[in-house]
Amino acid sequence: MRIPAAKYLFLALSLCVALSSLAKKKQAIAPSYSWSISDPLGLRYPAAIDTAYENYGLRFIPSLRSKAWSTTGNYGAQGQDMIFFNRPATSDFFFEDGLATWLPTVATQRFFNTRIPMTVLGHATGGNKYSNQDRTQVLFSGNVDKRIEVGGAVDYIYSKGSYDYQAAKNFRWSAFGSYIGDRYEMQAFINSYSSSNKESGGITNDLYIIDPAQVQGGESKVDPKDIPTRLTEAQNNLNGTEFYMNHRYKVGFYRYERDSVTDTIKGKTYVPVTSFIWTLDYKHNKHKFINASATQDTAYFDHTYLGYGGTRENQLYTKLRNTVGISMLEGFNKYAKFGFAVYATHELRRYTQVTDSVTGRVAAWPTADSLTVACPHKHTESDFTIGGQLTKQHGSILTYDATAEFGIAGPHVGDIDVTGDVATRFRLLKDTVTIKGYGYFKNKKAPYLLEHFVSNHFAWDNNFDKITRLRLGGVLDVPFSGSNVDVGYETLKNYVYFGSDGTPAQCGSPIHVLNATLKQNFAFKALHWENDLTFQTSSNSQVLPLPKFSVYSNVYVKFTIARVLHCQLGVDGNYYTRYYAPAYNPATMTFHNQNEVKCGNFAFMNAYANFRMKQARFFVMYSHVNKGIFGGNNYFNTPHYPLNPGRFQLGVIVDFIN
Repeated sequence: MRIPAAKYLFLALSLCVALSSLAKKKQAIAPSYSWSISDPLGLRYPAAIDTAYENYGLRFIPSLRSKAWSTTGNYGAQGQDMIFFNRPATSDFFFEDGLATWLPTVATQRFFNTRIPMTVLGHATGGNKYSNQDRTQVLFSGNVDKRIEVGGAVDYIYSKGSYDYQAAKNFRWSAFGSYIGDRYEMQAFINSYSSSNKESGGITNDLYIIDPAQVQGGESKVDPKDIPTRLTEAQNNLNGTEFYMNHRYKVGFYRYERDSVTDTIKGKTYVPVTSFIWTLDYKHNKHKFINASATQDTAYFDHTYLGYGGTRENQLYTKLRNTVGISMLEGFNKYAKFGFAVYATHELRRYTQVTDSVTGRVAAWPTADSLTVACPHKHTESDFTIGGQLTKQHGSILTYDATAEFGIAGPHVGDIDVTGDVATRFRLLKDTVTIKGYGYFKNKKAPYLLEHFVSNHFAWDNNFDKITRLRLGGVLDVPFSGSNVDVGYETLKNYVYFGSDGTPAQCGSPIHVLNATLKQNFAFKALHWENDLTFQTSSNSQVLPLPKFSVYSNVYVKFTIARVLHCQLGVDGNYYTRYYAPAYNPATMTFHNQNEVKCGNFAFMNAYANFRMKQARFFVMYSHVNKGIFGGNNYFNTPHYPLNPGRFQLGVIVDFIN
């Protein structure tokens, strides 16, 4: 597909300006370090600063969020990971789950300590003026002094989509900062996002993709924008804001360093022993579903409960959580081999749903489908939780991390959540081999909205049993052979899922899931071959359908031109076996089970070239390069939502050093 000349000019000028400014610097000073934090106590963990150019362009392929990703097709649109061990549990506000890969979280937040200010600017584009896909990203971080850091980021996705009525717009911004002192530490951020997604409801006939000649009187070519869709005036709007603060005050002593000759003090180091912690987490979300076509509204959805004049409805969610704790810190003397913390949490959640304006409770209209659901317009939950954490973050042989939480009051009283991992390392053939074990045990009440929900087309009133999950697994990482093996097993009891009617259901009998993943990389001089293979099986595929085998493979060459231009040229692709992939529900933004259409058994491949010169990274790529050549035309990974056809894409990202 042709990209307008203006976009080529914009990207070329950006790259030229960046390279000319960077060329004046004999030596670029890289940022010092970065870290992430764990919730709720704010423990810091090292995180890599994103400076890699390898595989940079592949970040802009919607279906490559995972090697088995169920998506509605467009970049920035809804999706679900079909590798079960990578899939998070349903959240309190399930409308967010389908867009989770595009949204900011505590886990994805990064903090920096830079010797000089850092600015990262990137832009990627693809398609033509009718189907263009653009993403612009800006990141800034700077230190006021060696203790205080402030920063901010902007991320804007606008993608019209290859098919009609699937445009996605996602704008998010964040401001963050930290203070890391001897006695006091503070880490804080505010994240805000606004996402708008047109809803096509899928194409009206899959043959437009599989065999267009059958539905076009023998004509084999079809413009994707001409394929009719089931919805034309529907969209979802999702907004969210999260404010997070973690404070830690450390009590300890000074350790003095003396000169061995003069016996004078050369310096001193503060050694913390105990810390007092307070974490505040405030989150507010709003979901709006609109369908302006009354005719399509009743034709597409099986039930209508509140009115036949189309749909326009809102759901709100607010969370306020406070955690206080005390911890004994690791390493303050030779006997303190681990850190230990205890904490208590209070969480307040408030839900606002659709309601009858007279009674304040849901009532079936006389002309609507009959249903009685006693779901209050506004509902508040208050929970108290206590927990403990045992960690060993430092050590050349053994590290571990274990957390246990128990609900002691509120709707989630009796909930148990125990999570842990342990890792050991040893030298083998001049390299370090790592063995890691992980697991968790959870016995938790289902989120409120899975039990009580009302909208124009979906309503339910459930009383589910607690969901029990037990997972155990291990990882073997052997760097010198390029091998990584991850084998895990999970048992689920009272698993809650979205059934074929689009409403939550519970499976009382246990479900067993086995997952085995092999990552195997090969390298010979400039030639590299990376492979990621997963075998998984579900003991109840009617309730929990999964593709049994998934693979991602990437073959490329890496070389350097004139010692300054680093190049990666390659072809990658993913494939997974056929299975009954989840269907997508536009009204609730969820994926639900179905047993009519199988997806999978096709290859999706991309040809790309990634480059780096000094602090500039750029790429050119043709995605779905195998379309019409091999791999088949049945390229759906969600029923009735085809993936993008072939398209040309390019982008540039520059690390500016101010």
